[in-house]
This record gives sequence, structure tokens and C-alpha cells, in this order.
Amino acid sequence: MSKTRHSICVFCGSSFGSDPVFAEAARETGRLLASHGYGMIFGGGGVGLMGEAARAARDGGAKVTGILPAFLRGQEPPLDSGEIVEIVPDMGVRKRRMLELSDGFLILPGGIGTLDEFFEVIVEKQLGQLHKPIVILNLKNCYDPLIRLLNHTAELEFVRPNLEQLFRVALSPDQAIAHLTRVLDSKPAPSRD
Repeated sequence: MSKTRHSICVFCGSSFGSDPVFAEAARETGRLLASHGYGMIFGGGGVGLMGEAARAARDGGAKVTGILPAFLRGQEPPLDSGEIVEIVPDMGVRKRRMLELSDGFLILPGGIGTLDEFFEVIVEKQLGQLHKPIVILNLKNCYDPLIRLLNHTAELEFVRPNLEQLFRVALSPDQAIAHLTRVLDSKPAPSRD
């Protein structure tokens, strides 16, 4: 694989969810990241959707970097090979490192941890501290309630009216990667060692 163009952070569940389509989409996301020359940043665990995406990216030749809090090593053990694992003291440091190392963010289905990570990046973007693309992969309409809630808070004028500029919604991994590619291809790749 040639030099990594950009690194994409994938936020997603440490479980598989209720439908096999979620795991297949995670694997397809990993394959697409690799085939587009992207590195993958993720939560570090080899379980659930995040493990599926990371293994597929790794197997496709992508540089895969996991950021794993020390206390989760037993619950969410890293992949058995081919992953760079950075062990950090807590969840706060994990999120900061993910923001620092990533050029874009892709949110796949997940639970409370995934939502926490999504809100971390969207708040940073709304406050003008993050200038990186954010894409929600809304498989099987799993994020429809979240999108409705965000729109509702904007209607109540608790969120600035630029909500649609903060993130994009994609319905397939192809669509998500295509959007990230359009945005990132207009920027030079960062030099990271």
C-alpha cells in the first residue's frame, strides 16, 4: 500500500447490533478505507463492529491505529496482529487523541459510547475548533431519531441554524467514503510520522 493519504476515525459499536447488515457494512467500510488509501483510527478493540471494520481495513493494507483506554484492555482486547495500539489512561484522553490523529470522522451504528464520540466531534465543529468532515452512516435508519432530535433542538433555537453544515448523512459505506473523499481530496494530506 502506498503512503496513507489521510486517516479516518471510525466510531462504532463494540457489539454487533441486531442485524447482520451492520457487520457487513463495517467490513465494507474497512475495505473501502483501505482501497482509497486511508488509514483508520478507531477505539482499539477487536470486538463488535469496530473489530470488523479494523480487520477489513488491516487486511486491505490500511494502517490501523487503535486508541484504547487501559481499563478496557480486558473487555475490548485489541486485534491479534497488524494494529498499532496506543494505550491511554482514560476515555477523555482517548477522544482527544482520536481528534488529533484523524482527518475525518465516520459514525457507524453503535451505542452510548458511539453517541458520546459523535457529540464530542460535532460540538468541537460547531464551536469552530474542528475543521474536519463528519459523516453519519444511517444504516437501516438507525440514526433517524438522533437526526430528528438535532433538528428539533435547532427548531427550538438551542442549536445554531447551520446544523446541516456540521455533518452529512450517508445511507451506504460507498456514499460515506465518497463524501469524505470529496472533502479530503481538496486538502493536502498531513505529514504524520
